[in-house]
Amino acid sequence: MKVTPGDLRGVLAMMPGFATDDATGLEVERTVDVQRLHAGVKRIVNDGIDVIAAGGSFGEGYAMLDEDLRDLARATVEAAAGRVPVFVGCLGLTTRHIVRRARIVIESGADGILLGIPGYFPQTVDNAVRYYEDVARLFPSVPIFVYHNPLLFRTALPIEAFKRIAAIPNVVGMKDSHRDTRGFMDLAEVIAGRISVFVGTWQYYPYADLGAAGLWSYHCWMGPWPVLRLRDAVRSGDVKTALKIIQETTSTYEGPETPDVRWRETAAKVAIRHAQYCDPGPLRHPFIEIPPEVDERAKKLALQWQALCAKYRPAPGEDAAKKTRESVKVS
Repeated sequence: MKVTPGDLRGVLAMMPGFATDDATGLEVERTVDVQRLHAGVKRIVNDGIDVIAAGGSFGEGYAMLDEDLRDLARATVEAAAGRVPVFVGCLGLTTRHIVRRARIVIESGADGILLGIPGYFPQTVDNAVRYYEDVARLFPSVPIFVYHNPLLFRTALPIEAFKRIAAIPNVVGMKDSHRDTRGFMDLAEVIAGRISVFVGTWQYYPYADLGAAGLWSYHCWMGPWPVLRLRDAVRSGDVKTALKIIQETTSTYEGPETPDVRWRETAAKVAIRHAQYCDPGPLRHPFIEIPPEVDERAKKLALQWQALCAKYRPAPGEDAAKKTRESVKVS
């Protein structure tokens, strides 16, 4: 079944790029650890996550060869087994390169492509919008999830751009966390339900009341229960609990600043390994020498998140996945 905006809601799990032990090698061409990936994806789907996005920046999609991407996409689709929508990132420096990678993802059977703007040079807004229009026209039956990250792609998509992007029939979702409250209100008015937008955990309330379909998280791979509980609290109108969880989860970001955005994501992957909910494997080149302050931040983050998981994990015997399905039906 083709994924529509109405199918995309809840918690979007931004997946780590599960790596083999030798993934740091410069001559290794197949670095995706399928066994680790299967274990992690099956567990997080069983625990109630709603959507998976693989091969983004946190997922080290930029560091993968085409064969890596093929392995990643196929393994994620296999592990999810149709239980949740799966989008796989198509990152690159030029449009033609991205199109080649999109074909790989489509052949894997993924539900759609996570599509970022070509990253070598910053784009004008007109060229960025034209890029989405042209790729969507090339793959008219493939759902597209807009990967909006101005920090990485060096191009911000203003509200005006979405008058055209929302008119693209197969653009169904977007990962976005770079707008203030008024900006998000304007965005929601422009897209008018035609694109499901997933915002940062720290924004989910009140943005859900303003039109956000869900929240995205990569910390959920340390255990999804805090963000699942946040999702359910917002859906049920339990604002007090929602605000408490937002405060608790965002406090895990506090501490010494890491050198740049990539090191923040690196610390998160290291933290996932410390937390032991799943094993994402080692980092890929060139981010393999981890500064001591980054590792210490990761250890602290893992401990804080484990405490939140203990607090919000359902009681033994409670079916988190069933709760998810029931809450979707009544939302």
